Amino acid sequence: MSSANGTRSEAAETTETTEVPVAPGESVQAVLATVEPNTVVRLAEGTYAGNLAVTTPGVSIVGAGPGRTVLVPGAVAPSTIPPLHDAPADVVSGIAVHATSDVTIEGLTVRGFSGAGVYVHSCSGVRLRDVESDANRVWGMYLRESGDVAVRRCRAGASQYAGVAFAFCSEADAVVSDSDFSGSAFGVFVDNSSGVRVLRNRCHGNAAGILLLHQTYEGELPGGVRDCLVADNEVSGNTLAAGGDEPDALGAAGPPISGVGIAAIGVERVTVVGNRVHDNRPSGPSVMPGALVLASSADWGGSDAVDNCFEWNVVTGNEPFDALVGTDPSGQRFRNNVVGSSQPEGLFEGHVEGHVEGQGPQGTV
Repeated sequence: MSSANGTRSEAAETTETTEVPVAPGESVQAVLATVEPNTVVRLAEGTYAGNLAVTTPGVSIVGAGPGRTVLVPGAVAPSTIPPLHDAPADVVSGIAVHATSDVTIEGLTVRGFSGAGVYVHSCSGVRLRDVESDANRVWGMYLRESGDVAVRRCRAGASQYAGVAFAFCSEADAVVSDSDFSGSAFGVFVDNSSGVRVLRNRCHGNAAGILLLHQTYEGELPGGVRDCLVADNEVSGNTLAAGGDEPDALGAAGPPISGVGIAAIGVERVTVVGNRVHDNRPSGPSVMPGALVLASSADWGGSDAVDNCFEWNVVTGNEPFDALVGTDPSGQRFRNNVVGSSQPEGLFEGHVEGHVEGQGPQGTV
């Protein structure tokens, strides 16, 4: 992995900052090209045309709030960031953060770019707060080969692949929390990344709400999905259909998926606890005919799913199955879940004592 990992440094927390105000009509990229570390670039309310490239450590880009400060396509700033995964070579991402650390992006909307709304590669200490990614063509927020990353109180919708994706973050130490993801192939996609916490999000109106996947890609880094936590999420109404042969189709690079709530494929030591998964129904073919899915990816270059834990989840009102377990259940832990129909039958029966709907054990998250 080529990223700079680790925790946010004490210097980044304590050094005095300089603030640079920017108004609509002024070039944000011109400011970013000259700022020193520990600078807050404060964007007034309004619309700003042109993408941004960030390589200076300790920089914060702070808007007046989502929908009030809006970044849209315009002049194209050159960037050193590698080509975006599953995208044509000439796409432009709204904000590209590359090979740097301790960058914060807060309080703005990124809309209508041909690549990702926010693309982070080989970074540590990146914070996305109150950021909206709206109708960016390929990805909403794509974070790759990075560590110590936080996505909080964000929204992302209407992208071809995921609202937010963690890709090849081998030691992510990452969190996505209190956010809303809709209208994409996947709401949250943990792709060959470990140490990701997915907490208190709302994932709705996608083909799959939350997907954790270990598989191999030709020419890509080795991967794996280990030691992740998926807790207290509302995952409902995921009915879109993704996958297919058309290059512009939703989720075109993958197999057909529809009506999936939470899927953990080829994962190890993943805990899924206290989630509410309901009203997920396929509108097209799907390789995962269930709302809560645990399966192996060993047959297509991944690994078996082992040593995973499912507790205190409420999984009801989904079609065709509420839960589908396609791997050896003896290597997993299922306790205190409320599940309607399951395949195999009876796997979740007899383990609901003491459960109160909508509540999980205190102190889990």
